[in-house]
This record gives sequence, structure tokens and C-alpha cells, in this order.
Amino acid sequence: MTEDSADAANVRVRGIYATALTRTLLDAGHRVVQASPPIQRRFDADLPAADHDAAIETGPDRQGINVAGDPAAVTRIHGLLADTGIDTLTWADPAPVGAVFDGRVTETLGTGAVVELGETEGYLPFRNVDGTIDEGDAVRVQVTEAAAPWDSDRHLLDTAFRVEAGLATLTRGHEGIRVAGRDDAAGRELAGITDLLGSDPPAGWGLEWAHDARDAEMETLGDALAQASEHATDLADAIDDAGEPEPVREIASPAAGAWVWFGRESRFALDEARRTVTTTMPGHHRTKAGTNAASAGVDFAEALCGGDMGEEFPFAVVADQFGPHVGDRVRIDHGKPAGRRIVLGEGEVKECDDDGTLAVEREIAGSGSYDALGTPRAPGDTALTKFREGRWWYPTTYRGADGEHKGTYVNICTPVELFPDVVRYVDLHVDVIKYPDGEVERVDDDELDAAVEDGDLSEELAEKARQVASSIERAL
Repeated sequence: MTEDSADAANVRVRGIYATALTRTLLDAGHRVVQASPPIQRRFDADLPAADHDAAIETGPDRQGINVAGDPAAVTRIHGLLADTGIDTLTWADPAPVGAVFDGRVTETLGTGAVVELGETEGYLPFRNVDGTIDEGDAVRVQVTEAAAPWDSDRHLLDTAFRVEAGLATLTRGHEGIRVAGRDDAAGRELAGITDLLGSDPPAGWGLEWAHDARDAEMETLGDALAQASEHATDLADAIDDAGEPEPVREIASPAAGAWVWFGRESRFALDEARRTVTTTMPGHHRTKAGTNAASAGVDFAEALCGGDMGEEFPFAVVADQFGPHVGDRVRIDHGKPAGRRIVLGEGEVKECDDDGTLAVEREIAGSGSYDALGTPRAPGDTALTKFREGRWWYPTTYRGADGEHKGTYVNICTPVELFPDVVRYVDLHVDVIKYPDGEVERVDDDELDAAVEDGDLSEELAEKARQVASSIERAL
């Protein structure tokens, strides 16, 4: 499917998914601009140094991407990439970069304050504040860095105001012209010719050109500056019209943001797209999402070998080189369809087989009862979880310190990924439990249905979860 030319967007793409996403965007009729040198070499296409409507960056832990920019462009790209694979999950950002809020300080920490923004919260470093702030204060802030829903960080905030229009960024209260990056002849030339563009920043706003502006045409630079100036004027009007800070409310949101999380099957779909452009090992994106070392290893292997690199993801080779190994400790990241991540704790790897099976044992510290099972939980109990790379479910068996079986809980989830120091998946709500007496029960179908109704899960993914749960229920 290709976009109508009127709906095509200029998109800047960066990060470990850049080649695959460039292929996807071009096939859909979008234009990829400001491409990195490797992308320029790989594609026989026009990839101009033009301004961008939206930017794609790799998100935290390499688990997905952020799309930010013009609201209409973000909506189209967000929708396109949501179809990458069955386990692709997407969320609109409630506080995109550039949005201005009147927030309320809910907590002060050592170096900054937590600020309520309505649907989410942000972190305002004290260095970004003139004077002091205390719990309960109203503050007018702008989002400068977005936080992924699956990450533990908060949106980063500032009390200074900026607007970005692709290659041009204007900052209120600053003066002059500067160019991002090192001080070189091209940068100085760009700063010098800005006066020839036919438009000036609004009074009281300083201009910073992006590094890529060095290679842009005069017309492109003029359009970027004119657009940034228009946005700056609109933002200043919105701030001035709002009067004194009055929490909690949104003052302006000139741009939009969205997050796209790629599951294991989505990463392999991206491999296929990348393979049409250049040599791509099986599990390319799956391996790169692990660590920096693994990412570099993939680049080395593909550059060295080239050509046909087989059809199967070499999990055993990757795990032997980068982990996990027996005796290591791994974290269990339990994602939720609404975007949250719950860390179930860390455990010791007791077994790691070449077929992709990982046995992780955790010692239970608290008391109470085990969810759904209802059996008593006591300090000294153990939980032995057996994960298998790519499987849509995993079992956890609980035992007392004396070896007493306290039940087995089978979690239905997106295909499991076993990274060097963490196990990742997204929980699909429905589960199957086996009580100590052998009785089997399926639970939480209602939560799965609610997630579909709320738009957190597609019906296709939910139906897959139901099928897996039915198979497990019969097997137990």
C-alpha cells in the first residue's frame, strides 16, 4: 500500500531499525530525509537533505521506537508501523516533546522534582528552575525528552520554552544564531547566510540550526525557519493567554508523539524488510536489541560473511557469546498491554539449553498468598520459571522450603525473548493455573476482552492468546 502523494511525509530515521524502517516507509510512499551515510549507501533512492515532518528514534533498551513531529505525519506513520507484526504494540504519547503544561509538584527529590502532568508525570531538574520549588507548587513546564511507557524514566521537563521545526530550533529568551555540532567552516557559513533567508526569528527567540542543516538547500532552510517562527509565535500566544500557572492543564502541544514496541515476531518481520536491502543475519534485530556488544557483533558478522547467512536464528551461538549463562542473574520484565512494565524480580539461571530453554529460580521473600492459586506464600519458598525463546507461554512452579508443591501458574504472553540480562515479553492477561491437587483452571479472560475493548490489544493478538490458553488448558 502506498500513500497518496498529498499524505506522504518527510521522515528522518535513526537507530538500529533504520534500514528496515526506511524500506517500509519508502514502499508506503513516504520520503526519507537526512539519511545517515550507511542508509544512503544501501538505497538506490532519492534521500534528500530536506526538512522532516516526523522523526523516528530507537527507544530505551532498543525495544521499539519513538515517532515525533507533525501530528498528521505521526498519525500516518504510527498507523503504518503498527502493522509490522502480530506482537507490535503502540501507544500515543500523552506528553510529547514540545508540549507545555501547567503541572503540580508532587514530590521533591535530591536533584529535582516530580511534576504531575495529568495522564502522566515528568521530572524537572532543579538546574532548570529559576529560584526554588516545593511540593504543591504550580509550575509551567515544557517536555524536552519523552519517556517510553515500558521504561522507568519520567518525561524530562524544563521551564525554558523551545520549538523545533525539523532543521530549525528556536529558544525563547535566547539571542543569536548557532549551529549544532562542531565549530567548522560549513557551520560558520550556515550561520552567516541565515540573514539571506528572507525571514527572521520572532523577537526574543534565538535560533539553532541542526547539524544536518549544513547540507540543506536555501529554500529548505527558509521553509524550516518560517515554520519554526510560526510555531514560536503560536506557542508564545498560548502561554501568554494562559496567564498564571494553574495546575493541572495542557497549555499547548504543537507536536505529537507515539511509541511503537516491537515483539519478537515483529523483529523478525523487520529482518525480512532489511534483507531486501542488504545482508541480514537471521535474528538481526532480535540480537541487536540485546546489548551494544551484541549489536556490534551483528555488524561484524554481516560485514565479514555477506551473502546467505542461513535461515534459523542461531540462539545457542548468540547466548554462548553474550549470555545468559548458567549462574547469571536475569531480570524478568513483565510488560502490560497498556504500556507499563512490571519487574517481577531477578532470579538465578539454573539451566540454559541450546534449544532456547532458560530455567530461572527466584527465592520468595514476602508472605501472603499466590495470585489466583490462593495457596500460602512464605519466606523461603522458591519459584522456578522455565522460559523458552519464542514461545507464547511460560510456566512458574512454586514450592515451599520443604519441597511442597504450591501450584503452577502458566502465563500467556507475546513470544518470549531471552536477552543477556533480562527476559522480556508482554503479558496477554489470560492465564492457566494448576492447583496442588491437580485441578486446572483458566483465568482472566475478562481482562483480555477488556484490553481489546480499550484498544490496548488487537483482536488478532487476543485470539492468538485464547488459542494458546486453550492448548495449555487441554495439555495440563
